[in-house]
Amino acid sequence: MRLLVTLFALLSFSALAQNPLWMRYPAISPDGSQIAFTYQGDLYVVSAQGGRAMPVTAHPAHDFMPVWLPDGKTLAFASDRFGNLDIFSIPASGGMATRLTYHSANDYPVSVSPDGRHILFNSRRADSERYADFPNGAMPELYSVPVTGGRNVMVLTTPSEAAVYNASATKIYYQDRKGYEDIWRKHHVSSIARDLWVYDSKNGTHTQLTTFGGEDRNPVVDAQENYLYYLSEESGSFNVHRLALKGGNEKTQITTFRNHPVRFLTMSSTGVLCFSYDGEIYTLKDGQPKKVNISIQTESKLNPYEIVSISIGATELSVSPNGK
Repeated sequence: MRLLVTLFALLSFSALAQNPLWMRYPAISPDGSQIAFTYQGDLYVVSAQGGRAMPVTAHPAHDFMPVWLPDGKTLAFASDRFGNLDIFSIPASGGMATRLTYHSANDYPVSVSPDGRHILFNSRRADSERYADFPNGAMPELYSVPVTGGRNVMVLTTPSEAAVYNASATKIYYQDRKGYEDIWRKHHVSSIARDLWVYDSKNGTHTQLTTFGGEDRNPVVDAQENYLYYLSEESGSFNVHRLALKGGNEKTQITTFRNHPVRFLTMSSTGVLCFSYDGEIYTLKDGQPKKVNISIQTESKLNPYEIVSISIGATELSVSPNGK
C-alpha cells in the first residue's frame, strides 16, 4: 500500500512566494541600490525599491549573514558547506562561491574594511596568551581574512561582536559580550547586557559609548562619523536609535515600532538604513521607515509532497471529508 501525504507547504507556497516572510540578515549595498538577505537558507538580492528577489546561492547547505564588499559586486557570507561555518565570497549576481576560511571553529562575517581588502569576522578560536587564565568558549574574538583568501589575523582578543570600521579604518565600533545570553532574548536587563564600544587603533584604547542597563547592539556609523546608529531596547522594544559622536553625545530614538523587535541593522555609504521587522525588510532615510515589497519566485528545495511506502502494520484507512 502506498500512502500519499500532502504537506501544508503545498497549499501555502504560492502565497509565500508573493509575500515572503522571515527574510533575515538584510544587508544594503554600499551605494544603497540593492539589498542582500537570507531566505530559507539561501542568499537573495533585490532592488532597494522592491520587486522580485533573485537567488544568489542554491546550495543545500545553510547560507546566511551576507556582507557587501565596497565594490558593490561581491558578497561575503557564512555557510556550513563543509560541516562548521566558514566564510565564503560570491558574486552578487550569482556564480561559484569561494571558500576563505578553513578553521574548525564557526566563523561569522560582520563587515569589510573600507579599502575592501579584508573581511572582519567573529570566531571562538584561541584567546591571547595574556588571558589564558580566564578561557571562555562563549567569548568570540575578532579576526580578519583577505578577500582573496589567506592568513587569518586576530584583530581584537576582546569579545567584540557586530564590529564595523569607521571610514578611515582608524576605529572599530562594536557591541561587547560579557557572558552567555541568548542573542534572541527580549527585554533582557542584567550586568551582562550588551553595550556599545569604540576601539581606537592609534592608541589601542577601548571607550564605552552606551550605559543602558538593557541591550544596546548592532552599531553602524555614517561616513562623516557624526552619528552612531544602533538597536536598543531603551525605548521598550528593539528600535533604531542614534548617538551623536560630536557635540554632547545626544541620544535620539529614530523608529517607533511596537510588539516586535527591529533586527539586523545595516547602513549604506549614502546613509540609507536597512533592517528587518516582523520578518520583512525596511529602509529608512530622512523620514518614516519604508517597507520593501519583495516577491520570491523560485522553486522550493523540497518536494511539495512525500510518498510514504507502507508494507506492514496498516490495517485500516479513512478518506478525509474533502476527499484529498
